[in-house]
Amino acid sequence: MAQALRPNTAGSLFATDGRSHPVQDTLMVVTLVLGVVSFVTAQFDGLHLLASWTGLVGIFTGAYGQWISETTRERFGLILGLGASGVGFFLGMAHGGLFG
Repeated sequence: MAQALRPNTAGSLFATDGRSHPVQDTLMVVTLVLGVVSFVTAQFDGLHLLASWTGLVGIFTGAYGQWISETTRERFGLILGLGASGVGFFLGMAHGGLFG
């Protein structure tokens, strides 16, 4: 009955391996923040420079974070940030682009 003594974290969406990953966690938070900023500022025509640049940087940080991520929790946050960054980037490009 050894399985009764250990909690089952394999089925959890936010499963972790029990170790800290400071670089991956930092990239996840940066990607999420950039994605939110890009998505929100993309809703306004006059903020297309901020939306497109933060979206572009969010896409690159999210892609690198996906490359080095180790847990499902990190990948989940990175995908959310990448999606928001992508939408914000493309809407910013549609409203005027990277250089105005």
